Amino acid sequence: MTRIGNVLYSAGDVGEAVAFYRDALGLPLKFRDGDRFAALDGGGTTFAIAGAEEDVTGGVPAISFKVDDVAAMTETLTAAGARLVRGPEEGPHEVRSVLRDPAGNPFILYAGRK
Repeated sequence: MTRIGNVLYSAGDVGEAVAFYRDALGLPLKFRDGDRFAALDGGGTTFAIAGAEEDVTGGVPAISFKVDDVAAMTETLTAAGARLVRGPEEGPHEVRSVLRDPAGNPFILYAGRK
């Protein structure tokens, strides 16, 4: 793992969620991809908002870990007891896998597309 990349929440309305977290809570907007995805600066960790197209965890909040090689880390973690939910797959901005840890908590591995 290279770092915690983001904490991901899903939202039915990305614009409304961005307005709330940006305007009411004061998190600066880093990036927005229409109604698909937004990233806000959480003071060291990105707070990400996924719209319906990018909701890869079924509405459950999840942490995302940035790694160098999604496929290799997916294999390592499934051998250690994680359950693969989906992936590795190419998303619009990254390669990713969605897994569940041995306790059933969802998490995401991702890396930039090469």
